[in-house]
Amino acid sequence: MLFSDWPLGGAIAFVTIFSEGALLLVAAQTGFVGGPRVMSNMAVDSWLPHRFAALSERLTMRNGIFMMGGAAIALLIYTSGSVSALVVMYSINVFVTFTLSQLGMSRLYLKRRDKDPKWMQHLSVHLVGLALCATILVITTVEKFTEGGWLTLVITSLVIGLCYLIRSHYLRVRKGIAELDETLLDFPTSGPVNTDPLNPNDSTAIQLVTSYNGFGIHTLLSVLTTFPETYKNIVFVSVAVIDSGSFKGVHEMEALEDSVREGLEKYVDLARRLGFAAEYRMATGIDVVETAIKLCREIAEEFPRSAVFSGQLTFRLEKFYHRLLHNETAFAIQRRLQWEGITTVILPIRVKV
Repeated sequence: MLFSDWPLGGAIAFVTIFSEGALLLVAAQTGFVGGPRVMSNMAVDSWLPHRFAALSERLTMRNGIFMMGGAAIALLIYTSGSVSALVVMYSINVFVTFTLSQLGMSRLYLKRRDKDPKWMQHLSVHLVGLALCATILVITTVEKFTEGGWLTLVITSLVIGLCYLIRSHYLRVRKGIAELDETLLDFPTSGPVNTDPLNPNDSTAIQLVTSYNGFGIHTLLSVLTTFPETYKNIVFVSVAVIDSGSFKGVHEMEALEDSVREGLEKYVDLARRLGFAAEYRMATGIDVVETAIKLCREIAEEFPRSAVFSGQLTFRLEKFYHRLLHNETAFAIQRRLQWEGITTVILPIRVKV
Protein backbone atom coordinates (compact mmCIF):
# COMPACT_ATOMS: atom_id res chain seq x y z
CA MET A 1 0.00 0.00 0.00
CA LEU A 2 1.07 3.58 -0.58
CA PHE A 3 0.71 4.53 3.10
CA SER A 4 1.95 1.27 4.64
CA ASP A 5 5.37 2.67 5.69
CA TRP A 6 4.08 6.04 6.88
CA PRO A 7 3.80 6.79 10.62
CA LEU A 8 0.02 7.22 10.39
CA GLY A 9 -0.37 5.09 7.29
CA GLY A 10 -3.25 3.01 8.67
CA ALA A 11 -5.25 6.07 9.70
CA ILE A 12 -4.63 7.81 6.38
CA ALA A 13 -5.70 4.69 4.46
CA PHE A 14 -8.86 4.43 6.56
CA VAL A 15 -9.77 8.09 5.99
CA THR A 16 -9.11 7.73 2.24
CA ILE A 17 -11.24 4.60 1.86
CA PHE A 18 -13.99 6.03 4.07
CA SER A 19 -14.04 9.26 2.02
CA GLU A 20 -14.29 7.29 -1.23
CA GLY A 21 -17.17 5.27 0.17
CA ALA A 22 -18.96 8.42 1.34
CA LEU A 23 -18.46 10.01 -2.08
CA LEU A 24 -19.93 6.99 -3.83
CA LEU A 25 -22.87 6.98 -1.41
CA VAL A 26 -23.60 10.65 -2.13
CA ALA A 27 -23.27 10.02 -5.88
CA ALA A 28 -25.75 7.15 -5.66
CA GLN A 29 -28.23 9.26 -3.69
CA THR A 30 -27.91 12.07 -6.22
CA GLY A 31 -29.34 9.81 -8.89
CA PHE A 32 -32.32 8.82 -6.76
CA VAL A 33 -32.97 12.42 -5.71
CA GLY A 34 -32.52 14.02 -9.14
CA GLY A 35 -33.85 11.19 -11.29
CA PRO A 36 -37.55 11.58 -10.39
CA ARG A 37 -37.29 15.34 -10.96
CA VAL A 38 -35.85 14.77 -14.42
CA MET A 39 -38.73 12.39 -15.05
CA SER A 40 -41.12 15.15 -13.95
CA ASN A 41 -39.69 17.59 -16.50
CA MET A 42 -39.91 14.96 -19.22
CA ALA A 43 -43.51 14.20 -18.27
CA VAL A 44 -44.44 17.88 -18.68
CA ASP A 45 -43.27 17.63 -22.31
CA SER A 46 -45.12 14.29 -22.79
CA TRP A 47 -41.99 12.13 -23.03
CA LEU A 48 -43.09 10.12 -19.97
CA PRO A 49 -46.53 9.42 -18.46
CA HIS A 50 -48.13 12.66 -17.33
CA ARG A 51 -48.66 11.37 -13.81
CA PHE A 52 -44.93 11.82 -13.17
CA ALA A 53 -45.29 15.59 -13.63
CA ALA A 54 -46.98 15.95 -10.24
CA LEU A 55 -44.91 17.38 -7.43
CA SER A 56 -46.55 15.31 -4.71
CA GLU A 57 -44.25 12.87 -2.93
CA ARG A 58 -46.71 10.05 -3.53
CA LEU A 59 -46.99 10.43 -7.30
CA THR A 60 -43.52 11.54 -8.34
CA MET A 61 -40.81 10.80 -5.80
CA ARG A 62 -42.03 7.43 -4.55
CA ASN A 63 -43.03 6.00 -7.92
CA GLY A 64 -39.93 7.43 -9.58
CA ILE A 65 -37.63 5.90 -6.98
CA PHE A 66 -39.47 2.58 -7.20
CA MET A 67 -39.01 2.56 -10.97
CA MET A 68 -35.32 3.45 -10.78
CA GLY A 69 -34.75 1.00 -7.94
CA GLY A 70 -36.49 -1.79 -9.85
CA ALA A 71 -34.38 -1.13 -12.93
CA ALA A 72 -31.21 -1.15 -10.79
CA ILE A 73 -32.16 -4.48 -9.19
CA ALA A 74 -32.90 -5.97 -12.61
CA LEU A 75 -29.47 -4.92 -13.89
CA LEU A 76 -27.76 -6.32 -10.79
CA ILE A 77 -29.48 -9.65 -11.30
CA TYR A 78 -28.74 -9.74 -15.03
CA THR A 79 -25.04 -8.88 -14.61
CA SER A 80 -24.71 -11.02 -11.44
CA GLY A 81 -23.35 -7.94 -9.70
CA SER A 82 -20.36 -7.67 -12.04
CA VAL A 83 -18.63 -4.43 -11.12
CA SER A 84 -16.77 -4.25 -14.44
CA ALA A 85 -19.98 -4.51 -16.49
CA LEU A 86 -21.85 -2.00 -14.31
CA VAL A 87 -18.97 0.49 -14.44
CA VAL A 88 -18.91 0.25 -18.24
CA MET A 89 -22.66 0.86 -18.42
CA TYR A 90 -22.34 3.79 -16.03
CA SER A 91 -19.41 5.32 -17.93
CA ILE A 92 -21.06 5.15 -21.34
CA ASN A 93 -24.33 6.70 -20.17
CA VAL A 94 -22.51 9.38 -18.19
CA PHE A 95 -20.55 10.48 -21.23
CA VAL A 96 -23.66 10.28 -23.41
CA THR A 97 -25.19 12.80 -21.00
CA PHE A 98 -22.07 14.97 -20.94
CA THR A 99 -21.82 14.94 -24.73
CA LEU A 100 -25.47 15.92 -25.21
CA SER A 101 -25.14 18.65 -22.57
CA GLN A 102 -22.11 20.18 -24.28
CA LEU A 103 -23.83 19.90 -27.65
CA GLY A 104 -26.88 21.70 -26.27
CA MET A 105 -24.77 24.47 -24.76
CA SER A 106 -22.87 24.89 -28.03
CA ARG A 107 -26.16 25.17 -29.89
CA LEU A 108 -27.41 27.72 -27.36
CA TYR A 109 -24.45 30.08 -27.81
CA LEU A 110 -24.65 29.75 -31.58
CA LYS A 111 -28.22 31.00 -31.35
CA ARG A 112 -27.20 33.83 -29.02
CA ARG A 113 -24.26 35.07 -31.08
CA ASP A 114 -26.17 38.23 -32.03
CA LYS A 115 -27.03 39.05 -28.40
CA ASP A 116 -24.03 37.88 -26.39
CA PRO A 117 -20.76 39.72 -27.18
CA LYS A 118 -18.75 36.92 -25.51
CA TRP A 119 -20.50 34.11 -27.33
CA MET A 120 -17.30 32.97 -29.03
CA GLN A 121 -15.52 32.50 -25.68
CA HIS A 122 -18.38 30.45 -24.27
CA LEU A 123 -18.76 28.48 -27.47
CA SER A 124 -15.07 27.56 -27.60
CA VAL A 125 -15.19 26.17 -24.05
CA HIS A 126 -18.22 24.01 -24.80
CA LEU A 127 -16.83 22.85 -28.15
CA VAL A 128 -13.66 21.66 -26.40
CA GLY A 129 -15.79 19.89 -23.81
CA LEU A 130 -17.93 18.39 -26.57
CA ALA A 131 -14.88 17.08 -28.40
CA LEU A 132 -13.38 15.56 -25.24
CA CYS A 133 -16.63 13.93 -24.08
CA ALA A 134 -17.47 12.59 -27.53
CA THR A 135 -13.96 11.16 -27.92
CA ILE A 136 -14.11 9.42 -24.54
CA LEU A 137 -17.60 8.12 -25.34
CA VAL A 138 -16.56 6.63 -28.66
CA ILE A 139 -13.35 5.07 -27.30
CA THR A 140 -15.13 3.60 -24.25
CA THR A 141 -17.94 2.18 -26.37
CA VAL A 142 -15.56 0.58 -28.87
CA GLU A 143 -13.07 -0.71 -26.31
CA LYS A 144 -15.72 -2.10 -23.95
CA PHE A 145 -18.31 -3.13 -26.51
CA THR A 146 -18.15 -6.83 -25.63
CA GLU A 147 -17.86 -6.17 -21.89
CA GLY A 148 -21.23 -4.51 -21.44
CA GLY A 149 -21.07 -1.73 -24.00
CA TRP A 150 -23.54 -3.45 -26.34
CA LEU A 151 -26.02 -3.96 -23.50
CA THR A 152 -25.79 -0.28 -22.57
CA LEU A 153 -26.52 0.78 -26.14
CA VAL A 154 -29.48 -1.60 -26.36
CA ILE A 155 -31.05 -0.47 -23.07
CA THR A 156 -30.49 3.23 -23.77
CA SER A 157 -31.94 2.88 -27.28
CA LEU A 158 -34.99 1.04 -25.96
CA VAL A 159 -35.63 3.76 -23.38
CA ILE A 160 -35.31 6.48 -26.02
CA GLY A 161 -37.61 4.57 -28.36
CA LEU A 162 -40.16 4.12 -25.57
CA CYS A 163 -40.14 7.87 -24.88
CA TYR A 164 -40.84 8.58 -28.54
CA LEU A 165 -43.73 6.09 -28.54
CA ILE A 166 -45.22 7.74 -25.44
CA ARG A 167 -44.95 11.19 -26.97
CA SER A 168 -46.49 10.06 -30.27
CA HIS A 169 -49.45 8.58 -28.38
CA TYR A 170 -50.03 11.82 -26.48
CA LEU A 171 -49.85 13.79 -29.72
CA ARG A 172 -52.52 11.55 -31.29
CA VAL A 173 -54.76 11.95 -28.25
CA ARG A 174 -54.19 15.70 -28.31
CA LYS A 175 -55.27 15.74 -31.94
CA GLY A 176 -58.47 13.87 -31.07
CA ILE A 177 -59.24 16.30 -28.25
CA ALA A 178 -58.55 19.21 -30.62
CA GLU A 179 -61.40 17.90 -32.78
CA LEU A 180 -63.70 18.23 -29.77
CA ASP A 181 -62.47 21.79 -29.29
CA GLU A 182 -63.24 22.69 -32.90
CA THR A 183 -66.74 21.25 -32.57
CA LEU A 184 -67.80 22.45 -29.13
CA LEU A 185 -65.88 25.58 -28.15
CA ASP A 186 -68.32 27.78 -30.07
CA PHE A 187 -71.36 25.88 -28.82
CA PRO A 188 -74.47 27.91 -29.75
CA THR A 189 -77.07 28.75 -27.11
CA SER A 190 -80.55 30.25 -27.20
CA GLY A 191 -82.88 31.61 -24.60
CA PRO A 192 -82.41 34.02 -21.72
CA VAL A 193 -79.34 34.00 -19.50
CA ASN A 194 -79.97 32.72 -15.98
CA THR A 195 -78.60 35.27 -13.51
CA ASP A 196 -80.22 33.81 -10.38
CA PRO A 197 -78.04 32.89 -7.41
CA LEU A 198 -77.72 29.23 -6.49
CA ASN A 199 -80.32 27.80 -4.15
CA PRO A 200 -78.74 25.31 -1.69
CA ASN A 201 -82.01 23.34 -1.59
CA ASP A 202 -82.04 22.69 -5.35
CA SER A 203 -80.42 19.65 -6.94
CA THR A 204 -76.82 20.50 -7.86
CA ALA A 205 -74.36 19.03 -10.36
CA ILE A 206 -70.73 19.42 -9.31
CA GLN A 207 -68.54 19.09 -12.41
CA LEU A 208 -64.78 18.61 -12.23
CA VAL A 209 -63.04 20.41 -15.08
CA THR A 210 -59.54 21.40 -16.12
CA SER A 211 -59.17 24.16 -18.70
CA TYR A 212 -62.01 25.44 -20.86
CA ASN A 213 -62.02 22.94 -23.71
CA GLY A 214 -64.16 20.56 -25.71
CA PHE A 215 -63.57 17.80 -23.18
CA GLY A 216 -65.22 19.77 -20.38
CA ILE A 217 -68.07 21.02 -22.59
CA HIS A 218 -68.72 17.46 -23.77
CA THR A 219 -68.92 16.34 -20.13
CA LEU A 220 -71.36 19.16 -19.31
CA LEU A 221 -73.62 18.30 -22.24
CA SER A 222 -73.49 14.62 -21.26
CA VAL A 223 -74.70 15.53 -17.77
CA LEU A 224 -77.59 17.56 -19.19
CA THR A 225 -78.65 14.94 -21.73
CA THR A 226 -78.20 11.91 -19.45
CA PHE A 227 -80.09 13.55 -16.56
CA PRO A 228 -82.57 15.91 -18.27
CA GLU A 229 -84.43 18.38 -16.05
CA THR A 230 -82.74 16.94 -12.96
CA TYR A 231 -80.29 19.64 -11.89
CA LYS A 232 -81.02 23.32 -11.33
CA ASN A 233 -77.54 24.33 -10.13
CA ILE A 234 -74.13 23.62 -11.63
CA VAL A 235 -70.91 24.19 -9.72
CA PHE A 236 -67.69 23.90 -11.68
CA VAL A 237 -64.65 22.76 -9.74
CA SER A 238 -61.04 23.00 -10.86
CA VAL A 239 -57.65 22.57 -9.24
CA ALA A 240 -54.69 24.73 -10.26
CA VAL A 241 -52.16 21.91 -10.13
CA ILE A 242 -48.63 22.95 -9.29
CA ASP A 243 -46.39 20.61 -11.26
CA SER A 244 -42.78 20.79 -12.35
CA GLY A 245 -43.81 22.84 -15.36
CA SER A 246 -45.51 25.60 -13.36
CA PHE A 247 -43.40 25.64 -10.19
CA LYS A 248 -40.96 28.26 -11.45
CA GLY A 249 -41.78 31.39 -9.50
CA VAL A 250 -44.50 33.69 -8.26
CA HIS A 251 -45.42 35.04 -11.70
CA GLU A 252 -45.90 31.54 -13.12
CA MET A 253 -48.12 30.65 -10.18
CA GLU A 254 -50.24 33.74 -10.66
CA ALA A 255 -50.51 33.04 -14.39
CA LEU A 256 -51.60 29.46 -13.63
CA GLU A 257 -54.33 30.61 -11.23
CA ASP A 258 -55.52 33.31 -13.65
CA SER A 259 -55.73 30.77 -16.46
CA VAL A 260 -57.77 28.33 -14.35
CA ARG A 261 -60.06 31.12 -13.12
CA GLU A 262 -60.63 32.37 -16.68
CA GLY A 263 -61.60 28.89 -17.85
CA LEU A 264 -64.02 28.47 -14.95
CA GLU A 265 -65.67 31.79 -15.72
CA LYS A 266 -66.26 30.62 -19.29
CA TYR A 267 -67.90 27.42 -18.02
CA VAL A 268 -70.15 29.45 -15.71
CA ASP A 269 -71.10 31.77 -18.57
CA LEU A 270 -71.98 28.79 -20.80
CA ALA A 271 -74.08 27.12 -18.11
CA ARG A 272 -75.98 30.35 -17.41
CA ARG A 273 -76.62 30.82 -21.12
CA LEU A 274 -78.06 27.30 -21.09
CA GLY A 275 -80.49 28.36 -18.38
CA PHE A 276 -78.83 27.06 -15.20
CA ALA A 277 -77.73 28.83 -12.07
CA ALA A 278 -73.97 28.36 -11.95
CA GLU A 279 -70.81 29.33 -10.11
CA TYR A 280 -67.30 27.97 -9.68
CA ARG A 281 -64.86 26.92 -6.98
CA MET A 282 -61.12 26.53 -7.32
CA ALA A 283 -58.08 25.78 -5.21
CA THR A 284 -54.34 25.44 -5.70
CA GLY A 285 -52.45 22.29 -4.77
CA ILE A 286 -49.81 19.76 -5.73
CA ASP A 287 -52.11 16.73 -5.47
CA VAL A 288 -55.19 17.04 -7.65
CA VAL A 289 -56.99 14.13 -5.98
CA GLU A 290 -56.70 15.40 -2.41
CA THR A 291 -57.48 19.00 -3.35
CA ALA A 292 -60.48 18.08 -5.52
CA ILE A 293 -61.90 15.81 -2.81
CA LYS A 294 -61.65 18.60 -0.25
CA LEU A 295 -63.46 21.03 -2.56
CA CYS A 296 -66.20 18.52 -3.43
CA ARG A 297 -66.72 17.69 0.24
CA GLU A 298 -67.19 21.36 1.10
CA ILE A 299 -69.62 21.90 -1.79
CA ALA A 300 -71.60 18.76 -0.90
CA GLU A 301 -72.07 20.10 2.64
CA GLU A 302 -73.32 23.40 1.22
CA PHE A 303 -75.58 21.73 -1.36
CA PRO A 304 -76.94 18.50 0.20
CA ARG A 305 -78.76 17.40 -2.97
CA SER A 306 -75.68 17.17 -5.14
CA ALA A 307 -73.69 14.70 -7.23
CA VAL A 308 -70.18 14.93 -8.62
CA PHE A 309 -69.51 14.44 -12.34
CA SER A 310 -66.25 14.04 -14.24
CA GLY A 311 -65.18 12.85 -17.67
CA GLN A 312 -62.77 10.08 -18.60
CA LEU A 313 -61.14 9.38 -21.94
CA THR A 314 -62.44 6.21 -23.59
CA PHE A 315 -60.75 4.51 -26.52
CA ARG A 316 -62.30 2.27 -29.12
CA LEU A 317 -59.79 -0.48 -28.35
CA GLU A 318 -58.58 -0.34 -24.77
CA LYS A 319 -54.86 -1.18 -24.57
CA PHE A 320 -52.87 -2.28 -21.56
CA TYR A 321 -50.80 0.92 -21.53
CA HIS A 322 -53.73 3.35 -21.52
CA ARG A 323 -54.09 3.19 -17.74
CA LEU A 324 -50.41 3.94 -17.31
CA LEU A 325 -50.33 6.86 -19.74
CA HIS A 326 -53.68 8.39 -18.79
CA ASN A 327 -53.97 8.99 -15.08
CA GLU A 328 -56.80 7.45 -13.11
CA THR A 329 -57.64 10.72 -11.39
CA ALA A 330 -61.38 10.44 -12.03
CA PHE A 331 -61.55 6.91 -10.62
CA ALA A 332 -59.40 7.80 -7.61
CA ILE A 333 -61.71 10.72 -6.78
CA GLN A 334 -64.79 8.56 -7.34
CA ARG A 335 -63.58 5.86 -4.93
CA ARG A 336 -62.82 8.35 -2.18
CA LEU A 337 -66.04 10.38 -2.54
CA GLN A 338 -68.30 7.35 -2.76
CA TRP A 339 -66.74 6.00 0.42
CA GLU A 340 -67.79 9.27 2.06
CA GLY A 341 -71.32 8.87 0.72
CA ILE A 342 -71.10 11.45 -2.08
CA THR A 343 -72.55 10.24 -5.38
CA THR A 344 -69.92 10.42 -8.12
CA VAL A 345 -70.51 9.66 -11.80
CA ILE A 346 -67.81 9.25 -14.46
CA LEU A 347 -68.97 9.98 -18.00
CA PRO A 348 -67.09 8.52 -20.99
CA ILE A 349 -65.52 10.86 -23.52
CA ARG A 350 -64.72 9.06 -26.76
CA VAL A 351 -61.54 9.94 -28.60
CA LYS A 352 -60.56 8.53 -31.97
CA VAL A 353 -56.93 7.42 -31.71
